[in-house]
Amino acid sequence: MSTLTYPEAGATSLGPLPDGYHHLHHRERVGRGRADFETAGAAVTGFLLHRASGVRVTASAARAEPGASVRVALGLGPVRLSAPCRVIWTEYGPQRTGFAYGTLIRHPECGEESFVVDLADDGTVSFTVMAFSRPARWYTRLAGPLVPVAQRWYARRLGRTLRRIVTEARQNRN
Repeated sequence: MSTLTYPEAGATSLGPLPDGYHHLHHRERVGRGRADFETAGAAVTGFLLHRASGVRVTASAARAEPGASVRVALGLGPVRLSAPCRVIWTEYGPQRTGFAYGTLIRHPECGEESFVVDLADDGTVSFTVMAFSRPARWYTRLAGPLVPVAQRWYARRLGRTLRRIVTEARQNRN
């Protein structure tokens, strides 16, 4: 198994996020109630969310599990930026479901990103993307401040996509 490119494995679960990295924290409401929570959790941990957001995902497991390898590819047509990762931690609980993956060699960034769905006591279902990263390749260093902007844009896209997945599932249940 390939080695992680950063020493702070698990920091997106345990906190706080380590110094020396760009930090991302994006949270939004995606639904309400147990059924929406279950739908959102399955979409996140089964990689449907990423695929529905336009990312090609190749994973060694059908759903996120610690140690699974994940390769995400972003881009248009044949021009794709490939990013190898390993799932660091997962949580499949009654109020919280999600996972984090960490970067491996040849990933354009160095760090970790988590994708978590929470069910609050009042029934609100929220989706959170949390990450710490810094450039690991010449082209991400060259892109400079554009990389964090792209990461925030993608986190918001994931939230909108998950809300759509949950809404469509709710409509199909009714």
